[in-house]
Amino acid sequence: MKRSTMSTQAQSISSAYLARGTIGNVVMPGAPIVHFALVVTPADHKVSGRVVITQATGNGDYSGQVEGAIHATGLGAVTQVVSLTGMIYGDGTMPIELSFEANLAINHDWTGQGGFSYGSVHVDQVPVEKLAQ
Repeated sequence: MKRSTMSTQAQSISSAYLARGTIGNVVMPGAPIVHFALVVTPADHKVSGRVVITQATGNGDYSGQVEGAIHATGLGAVTQVVSLTGMIYGDGTMPIELSFEANLAINHDWTGQGGFSYGSVHVDQVPVEKLAQ
């Protein structure tokens, strides 16, 4: 039994990879953009990592740890769905903590559409783009 558990853990670790990219309208000046760096373990259907939200407003930027799930869909161009949740923190002088959520409908190259929300900000149907590794 112990050998099977170790084998499963080794398989999960060996299939893990790093996904880096953006969620948002990067060509729209002032739009909030989520920059993500996630460790993906497909065998366990898990993702975890860090997000940084940049925006050209007086509210400043936010960052924090997230975790979530990834699942295959079998729906043509949308081959995977990802959900993320976590807490983000403002980089300003006043400490602020906000809940963060994101949902992505992507292909295996981490390109597709998604949306995210934090505080009173809700952004839907924006591009998801993979960054070059």
